[in-house]
Formats: sequence, C-alpha cells, structure tokens
Amino acid sequence: MYFGVDYHPEQWVYPYAGSVEQPEQQWEKDIEMMLKAGINVVRVGEFVWGLCEPQEGKYDFDWLKRLMDLMGRAGIKVVLCTPTAAPPIWLARAHPEILPVDARGLVLHEGTRRAACLNSDVYWDYSKRIVENLAGALGKHQQLIAWQIDNGLGGNFTEESFNEDTRRDWHLWLEAKYETVEKLNQRMGLRHWGQTVNSWGEVPMPMHAPTVHNPALMLDWRRFCSDTIVQYVRMQADLLREITPDILLTTNLRPLIHRFDHFDLAEVLDFVSIESTAAIKAKSSTLACEIDMLRSLKKEGARTPGGGEGFWVMEQKAGNVNWQDVNSLVRPGVLRMFTYQLISRGAEAVLYFRWRQPRFGSEQFHGAVLPHSAHEDSRVYAEISQIGEELKILAPALKDTKVVPEVCILFTHENEWSLQYPLQPNKHFNLREHIQLFYNALHDRNILVDFARPADDLSQYRLVIAPSLHLLSAGEADHLKLYVQNGGTLLATFNTGLVDANHLAPVTGYPNNLTDLFGLEVLEFDALPVGQENHLTFKGAFPTTHLHPARIWCDLIQPGKECQVLATYAKDFYAGRPAMTINTFGLGKAIYLGTQSHQHFYFDLVTWIRQLCGIVPLLKVPENIEVCMRQKEGANLNFLLNHQHSSVRVQFYKPMHDFLTGSTVVGSHELTGHGVLVLDEHPDVKHME
Repeated sequence: MYFGVDYHPEQWVYPYAGSVEQPEQQWEKDIEMMLKAGINVVRVGEFVWGLCEPQEGKYDFDWLKRLMDLMGRAGIKVVLCTPTAAPPIWLARAHPEILPVDARGLVLHEGTRRAACLNSDVYWDYSKRIVENLAGALGKHQQLIAWQIDNGLGGNFTEESFNEDTRRDWHLWLEAKYETVEKLNQRMGLRHWGQTVNSWGEVPMPMHAPTVHNPALMLDWRRFCSDTIVQYVRMQADLLREITPDILLTTNLRPLIHRFDHFDLAEVLDFVSIESTAAIKAKSSTLACEIDMLRSLKKEGARTPGGGEGFWVMEQKAGNVNWQDVNSLVRPGVLRMFTYQLISRGAEAVLYFRWRQPRFGSEQFHGAVLPHSAHEDSRVYAEISQIGEELKILAPALKDTKVVPEVCILFTHENEWSLQYPLQPNKHFNLREHIQLFYNALHDRNILVDFARPADDLSQYRLVIAPSLHLLSAGEADHLKLYVQNGGTLLATFNTGLVDANHLAPVTGYPNNLTDLFGLEVLEFDALPVGQENHLTFKGAFPTTHLHPARIWCDLIQPGKECQVLATYAKDFYAGRPAMTINTFGLGKAIYLGTQSHQHFYFDLVTWIRQLCGIVPLLKVPENIEVCMRQKEGANLNFLLNHQHSSVRVQFYKPMHDFLTGSTVVGSHELTGHGVLVLDEHPDVKHME
C-alpha cells in the first residue's frame, strides 16, 4: 500500500533552508525523516508553473529531476502534477484576456491560483506547452508512478467565467445541442417574459441581472461549464497518454462541492483521488458519506498504481486548516482514526497534506506533518509514523479487497444544480441534508452504501434510495422502472419528477413518468415553514420508536387501487391522506415517501426496510462505533472505529483475528478512545465451519 505526503520542495531551498553552498540540502533531510515515518510516495509540483517556466519558452525542470533522483535513491515514488492550477504572472501580463471575468463583469486578477478562464484558447495553448514539456522532460523518470492533472478544479468559485471566449464556446455548445434556434426557444421555454432569441449570438450568458434567469438556461449553463472543465482535463489526459502511455492519470477531488459533473470527469481518469476534510468535520457519518460519494465516482474500470481498483486519498489534512474562523488542532488519535476510516472505505493510498508548514505564503499556519521547526518528536509526526508501521503489517491483507455495498443512494449533479435555482417551493429544503438523513441511518446500522446516477447499472443492489430527484429525464425514469420490475426495491421521496431534462414540468402528473411505478399521483405539495409541522400516523407493521413529524414538504397523494398506504398525515385539510406508500411493480417494490421527518424516523425506516430487503448489518456494536468492511474471496476485513474520547466495550461472540497486533480478540474487548480494530474471523473458526 502507498503511504505518503504532499511535498513542496520549492519552498525548502536557500534562503528558507539549506545554505549558499548547498541550497537544496534540506531535501535530503526531509527524505530521511520520510523514510523513518514509512513514507513511500510523494506528490509534488501542483503550483510550480512559474518556477518551471520563469519566462515564456524558457523551461527549467532540472530541479525537479534532482528531487526525483533523490527520491529514487530512497525508494520513494513520485506523483507529479501538471502545474496549470496556478498560471505565472508573466502569462497574465502578456495575455490579460486569460483572466476570468465574474458574473458582474469584473476581471479577477493575477497573483494567485486559478486566475484563468478555461475557455481561453490562449490559456489552452500555454497549458499544452507546459504539459508537453514537463512530460517530455520527466515522463520517463523511473520514480514517476502517476500524473495528477491540475489541482482543485473549480476551486475558489472558478467553475464559470464570463469572458468573450466563453461566450463564443457557449453559443457553439448550444448550437451543437439544439441544432436550430427554434428548438432552443421551444425547449428552454424562452417565451416566458418574451425572452426568445433570433440567433445563437443573442443567447445571453447568465450574468448578474435585475432578477433571475430562465431555469432551463441556467441548467444548460451549468452543463456547459461542467463540460468545459471535463474537456480541459481531457485535453491534458490525451497529451499525457500520448507522451507517457504507461503512466496512470488522476486528479484530486473534493466531496462533490464544486459545480461540475464529477462522474463525467472520473470517466477521463484512470483512478479517482480525493481530498479528506477530517480536520474540519468531526462527525463520522458526514465524512463517511463524502468518502462513499467520491469512491462511487468510478466503480468500474479503475486502475491505481498499486494495481487495485479503489481510490487514492491525495490530500488527507494532517492537522488544522488555516481558512476557518477558528482553526482548532486535530486531537491526538483522531488523525489515525480518520485515516483508517478512509482505508476501510476503499482507499488504496493515503497522502497527508502537507509535509511541513511553510515559512511564507498564504498557508504559513496550515497544519502539517511537521511544524516549522521540523522536530522529529512532534506529535503529528509520531502519530503518522505509527500509522506507517501499521500499514506495513496490514498491506498484504488489504491487497485485492474492496467495499461491496448492497444499498445505493442516487445522486446527479444536474438535479442538484436544478435545486440550487433560487425560486424553489421551499428555500429551506436542502438536498445534501436530505440525503444525509438517509445516510446517517444506514451508517448508524453499519450498512454499506454506494452512490450512483439513475442511468447506471443498479442490478447489484438490494435497495436503491432516490432522495428528491426533482429533475428526472424520461430515460432515467425508464431505468428505475426496469430495476424494480426485475426485483429491486426502490424508495423515492417528495420533490421527485417535477421537471424533465429540459426543465419542463409535466402535464401527466407527478412524479413525472413514474406514476405507474409507485401506483399513485401527487396532486399538490404543501411547503411548510421552519417550525411548523404536520405529523405521521402509521399503519401495519412499521416500527415507531418516536412520534414522527412531517416537515418542510408534504405531498398530497392520490393512491391507486393496488397501492398500499403505510402512513398518513395527522392534521390540516389533508389529514388522513397518504404520506408513505408501497406498490408492487413487476417482481419488485416501489416505496414513496411524501415528506421529510426528523432523524429518528429514518432510523425506524432503515430498521423496517432492511428486513423487507433482507439486508444484514455487518456487526452488532455499541453506538458511536463505526463499522466498515473490505472483502475478497476468503476474507472479510472488518474495521471498527471508536469515535468517542472514552473507551467502549465491544462483545465478540466468535474469536477474531486482530491484524494490527496479531492477537486473538474474543468476548468482551475494550476499544480505547479513538481506537481502531481491523479484524477477520479467526482462521481456526473458519476452518471448523
């Protein structure tokens, strides 16, 4: 298994380290300390364009080669970044037209990262040159095991730019999609407010305006901006594959917060790399949800440098960040625990950001493996060194294992973009919070989860949850019907199928194209203000541990003859109307939930539905113990993580083998605060069975 750090050697040369006689002397000292910590890979070069090309056409890659040579002598592999995330100042001065323009028409100036418009032909040309020259100079170096394309794509709200080059590409994109202006006017519904256009050149970019733009135009704008980012990465990927065909490609992604289609981007890559936010979010289920989302971007065809099919963690925060209002330290043991959370959910490699706190620049006081003083006895360095030793033991058992969930939650970026349009039935509805309610309940019951798009192959899942697919195409609806017809169980919710792929509302009833699947029609929907609630009354065998409210949104449902009502509303003029139903469709079941409730309801829902679907939790453990599993033929690696500060006793009814200590765990076992166990059934027990 690869275990590494994000290294910035350009920041550790004379006069900031080393000497006049040996300006790069610190590199050797850093490498020595890396080896002691068990480091076997580094990522370098994400922001060094201005150092590799200090003047136009004058390249200097020798210093990077010297670094890679040193890494080679130490046996440390290298992930090398294309440095296009931070264009040099000379480029912006020579070609100010590359600078991005915001929605108000203001130019965002040079002197920092991401100061470029990705629709600029000039920027594409210069990006190609630096990538070609970098790959030509270092692409055959024996230490190079992967390219990271760019860095933090879409970061700092740079997913869109309103330059003239963007306007040109926007109009070409629309023409390729709609073919005629008449089709564009019709499908976008530009008759509203009389905003029809007579030519492609009249179609506006959705810049700052007196009021909102047409939602169909806004949605296409998001699609266009996403395609721009994906094509920019594809351009670099094509160049790198041509020059270095044996080197795998990736880029680092944050938890689906940037506004481009991460599933589309993952198709361009050989494997997905992620950034972990464990330093700023301590809630285990929130972090687990983000990890599972990112792991799910490339479930098929992934190839990592280690030969696995999982993902890499290219940036695991090694300590506090420096951009919150209060940047608290990560407590002892927490970094180790969250590292194992990443590994338990499929990570094939973990690299910590960053190796050492820089002495200058905007990240001076960002947490790191080493502080400015680089003391070997620093707390974080000691903790990471411990993890490095443990992973040497664990690596053989992890090889060829993967996470195999039975439950899937559906998510599309287009649906989320549609729900970000400002005019919504209830502005207090939040899709991510809605998803998290389901995920929390599954996570609490130690049930593994994948994420997917509705058009993906869903046949391997016992249960598919579709939270608020407000925007749903006809093809996606047909795919969901096929899944249920073939024996699957689908649970969908309110705010589903209100618009199609063109953002057009249906005239055939809600949810669009799915009324037959659920055996019902949503006649109206009532948005509830914050603090106002209806209540749910349940029928049949649905278990309830609390009184469950109906919040945010209440669908008024007209059920068909075969549709079974599981719960009704308790008050208001729609008291007694269905709030939750189940319908048989083909060989499967379609469940519809017409409202949002509190977290306790989703715990009860998971208890009921896992029995309906025959889903068995991984292990029975006390609360606040997170369980995940990686498996391969003949082995199941169970990871137990204690998210509490205090110890917890866990009862094991079979002897278990502890991979980290080599001991046998049986009966009552004390798991220390922030402690970790990696277990499999003891070989003797398996043999007897």
